[in-house]
Amino acid sequence: MIFNSVTYLVFLFLVVGLYYWLPYKPRLAILCSASVLFYGFWRWDFVWLMLYSILLDYICAQQIEKAKTSLGRRAWLLVSMFGNLGSLFYFKYLGFALTNVQAVVDLFGLEWRLPHPDILLPLGISFYTFQTMSYTIDVYRGFIKAEKDLLLFSTYVVFFPQLVAGPILRAVEVIPWLLKNPRWEWSNLSVGVKRILGGLFLKVVLADNIAEFVDLGFGIDVNYLSAIDVWTLAFLFGFQIYFDFSAYSHIAIGSAKLMGIDFPENFNFPYFSTSAREFWKRWHISLSSWIRDYLYLPLCGVKVRDESTGGISEAIDAKKAGIALFLTWAIMGMWHGANWTFLYWGLFHASWIFGYRWISRFTTSLPTLLRVYGGWGVTLLLAMASWIPFRAKDVSTTLAMHAKLLSPGEYMSLGLRENTYIFAAIVLLGMMIHFVSISIASRSTLPKYLPAAMTCFSYAVQFSAVFIFLRPIKQFIYFQF
Repeated sequence: MIFNSVTYLVFLFLVVGLYYWLPYKPRLAILCSASVLFYGFWRWDFVWLMLYSILLDYICAQQIEKAKTSLGRRAWLLVSMFGNLGSLFYFKYLGFALTNVQAVVDLFGLEWRLPHPDILLPLGISFYTFQTMSYTIDVYRGFIKAEKDLLLFSTYVVFFPQLVAGPILRAVEVIPWLLKNPRWEWSNLSVGVKRILGGLFLKVVLADNIAEFVDLGFGIDVNYLSAIDVWTLAFLFGFQIYFDFSAYSHIAIGSAKLMGIDFPENFNFPYFSTSAREFWKRWHISLSSWIRDYLYLPLCGVKVRDESTGGISEAIDAKKAGIALFLTWAIMGMWHGANWTFLYWGLFHASWIFGYRWISRFTTSLPTLLRVYGGWGVTLLLAMASWIPFRAKDVSTTLAMHAKLLSPGEYMSLGLRENTYIFAAIVLLGMMIHFVSISIASRSTLPKYLPAAMTCFSYAVQFSAVFIFLRPIKQFIYFQF
């Protein structure tokens, strides 16, 4: 079941009604069953894999808490990590690994033929695997107690709003909400519906229509593209993935809000960041926060946090921070997919952040306006350029496209249809107007009726557009991760 469908809206309406009507235990049972049903709409035969991850970490957490020695605690943590990462490797990376081993074998002229299993990637496996692992690690660290109620823990893991594509939330951020006796509040309905409507607008009106330009442009041989064409496609895909993924987050947050559950924000206008550090405080905040606390800071030997906010923005001064930075981003890149292009993407961001840390020491004396607007311009260009390996079919294509961006002679021609450039410019202008209008509205003293009238007009436009475009044609981009 996908968010951009009438089926989901009907499903959500029924689940929310039962959620408020039933007492605690039946409420949890219905919520857990409905979440499994939500996942089962994709493939029922992979529900067992999700249940395996739940049972594995439920048992390991219990044993970690019961263990009398640090060695025993560590042993059960390793069982959890190997069990989770093992299944993730099999379904997501085994085929990729075998293909590359075969390439090495062929390079040496050997006649070995390795098997190439056709393994289907289970929906959302990267997300729920990280989520259950974080629970076990938090129990090991002593941040939380092991949950004794299997139904409650299962509901936390499979909770349908964030099951397939996040936000990646920790037990301490969800379980306390599930324990509460929900009280109906009209404000939850208002906020939830607005977030869902906004998410549907971003997905079916913006992201899906931008996708047509992106698919067409990236289907052209790179030799026929100019540098301006490459920049245009990079910006368009940057818009598409932002609208697509933030749309999912909006709908997830709105769906939870209908049940009185508050999820932390996952995006905060990332394309208006003024530095690499700020960008990763605003983009996919739950994932970058997860990477910060369960990978980067431990590698740096620094105390970790216990929240899915803030992103991976720390500038650690330790000598090993550079190694930890590149290792973290290599892993973060490969988390997104079994392709060398994702490793390229990760190392691109590591290099960008490392370069920013070095050069920021020399920019503090610059005028504020130059530092802010110049920083925004450079950050926007680098962020968009970083999306090329995310969308290109291979590393050689990525290198060729990036090479064009650095070649002055490649800026002398145009190879795309005229409306592609116009469309990209309109989307960028629209984002800027939206960002500025929100900033002004939050600080202005306009008459009360004016913001209300503008809000009503905005929601009327969104509702009309969603009504016209709502159709489950395209999955969300992050479903493939």
